[in-house]
Amino acid sequence: MEKYRPIIVVLGPTASGKTELAVSLARLIQGEIISADSRQIYRGLTIGTGKDLEVYQNGGVAVNHHLIDILDVGEPYSVAHFQFDALKAIEKVEAMGQQVIICGGTGLYLDALLRDYEFSRLTDFANESIKLNREFVVFGLNPIAEIRRMRCANRLTDRLNNGLIEEVEQLISNGVNPNDLIRLGLEYKWLVHLVQGEINRSEFERGLSVAIQQFSKRQMTFFRKMERSGIPIHWIPDELSLNSKLAFIQSRI
Repeated sequence: MEKYRPIIVVLGPTASGKTELAVSLARLIQGEIISADSRQIYRGLTIGTGKDLEVYQNGGVAVNHHLIDILDVGEPYSVAHFQFDALKAIEKVEAMGQQVIICGGTGLYLDALLRDYEFSRLTDFANESIKLNREFVVFGLNPIAEIRRMRCANRLTDRLNNGLIEEVEQLISNGVNPNDLIRLGLEYKWLVHLVQGEINRSEFERGLSVAIQQFSKRQMTFFRKMERSGIPIHWIPDELSLNSKLAFIQSRI
């Protein structure tokens, strides 16, 4: 059996710095990023989902990414789809001789891939249960609650200043069904209500801020559940500098 390098996973709640860390690591060890984010798969959701595509291009050698901008809003996608697509992306990156780095905050996607979820019936795109059959090492980011709240608030302000509302107005103008955006939750749910005049700007900012904080807590709850189910996570101290975080990872792979 061919020997593969262990897959590196970088996970954490929203606004924890996952993308910057994963991309910096990819530059350091010749890796490519496979996104594990249930909303970054959709085209046009650039600002609201925090794709931070410029991070992949700026600051050094461009880093390739996978499973970002692969569908139009409204196209169906499931955990089983991700499991299948992620394995194909892993095989593609390995065939290029690059290190696989999975980065994201959608716990269910990560858990399904790492624990080889089996579904009650086979899908029309996979004729057998999908097995990762790879070693992996998981690293987690978990800033303390106060810092997480501050980062979430600052990031929302930045996104609003950089065209978040206009992004949704343009999507709807281009024919995207508002109900498909609402189903995506968080920013897009609240933004649709705002642009359709159902809530005012103050209600939008206050309600969305609370929703993001609640979402962040749910993410951490799921990651702890992953640990209890047998997936070891190396939690990286948040107070470390970026270079020290990279050294932390390198010492464990």
